[in-house]
Amino acid sequence: MWTYERRLEYPINIKNPNPALAKFIISQYGGPDGELGASLRYMSQRTSMPYRQVAGILNDVATEELNHLEMVQTIVHQLTRNMTIDQIKEAGFETYFVDHTAGVYPQFASGYPYSAASLQVKGDPIADMNENLAAEQKARVTYDNILRMADDPDVIDPIRFLREREIVHYQRFGEGLRYIQDNLNKKNFYAINPAFDIR
Repeated sequence: MWTYERRLEYPINIKNPNPALAKFIISQYGGPDGELGASLRYMSQRTSMPYRQVAGILNDVATEELNHLEMVQTIVHQLTRNMTIDQIKEAGFETYFVDHTAGVYPQFASGYPYSAASLQVKGDPIADMNENLAAEQKARVTYDNILRMADDPDVIDPIRFLREREIVHYQRFGEGLRYIQDNLNKKNFYAINPAFDIR
C-alpha cells in the first residue's frame, strides 16, 4: 500500500473565483484525457503486466495521477467557491450549478459525464504502453490548451506543474516500453521479426 501525506503535491491558492475557467479545467478531472481516467487505466494495466519493473512504473504513475486528480479537484473547487449568482450567469455556469452547485463532478469540458469508455486496458504489454504514451501526450495537449485560455497566475502555476508531470510520465512509459522490447522473446515480437504471423 501507500503512505498518504495530507498535502497536495504542489501548492494551490487561488484567490479569485472564476467559474468560466473552471468549466474547461474540469475536463482534466473527469474528461477523456483527464486524471481520473489515467489513474484507473494505469492501475488496471498494472494487474496484468508480466514485467515487475514495468508494473512498478504503472503503480507509481497511477498513484501520482490520483494526487493530480486531487490537485485538479482543488483548482476547480477554489475557482467555484464563493461565486455570486451574477458570476455564475456571466460564465454560463448555470446548468452545472443547477445539477452540482459548487461540487466537483467528473465530466468533460463539454458537460458529458465521466465514462470508463474513455480508457483502454488491453492486457498486452506493448499495446498498453503505447496507449499510455499517447494518453500522456493528449493530457499534455489539454494542459497546453488550458494554459492558452488561463490568465490567472494562481491557476497557471499549478497547471504548468501538472503539464510538466505529463512529460515525465511520458518518459517513464517510454522506459517501460523499452524494457518490454528488450525482454521479449525475439522470435515472437513482430517489430523485431517481421515474419511473425499469428495465423
